[in-house]
Amino acid sequence: MGKKRTVAEDLETLKKKVTEGRAKSENAEGDESLRNLHKHLKRAQRKVSSQAARIAQAAGKKKAAA
Repeated sequence: MGKKRTVAEDLETLKKKVTEGRAKSENAEGDESLRNLHKHLKRAQRKVSSQAARIAQAAGKKKAAA
């Protein structure tokens, strides 16, 4: 099995692909493949956000003091 990519690496490539797709596409809203890429990007962003919230919650008051 191949090496699994991190979410951060995935976000970078997805952002590039979405911006390139929007630049190339005449109808960005109607392009299904671009829509799927955008959904994947948002899903990855939610994952990063929820992970950061879990870490902040687990840190408790230590984060505020630091």
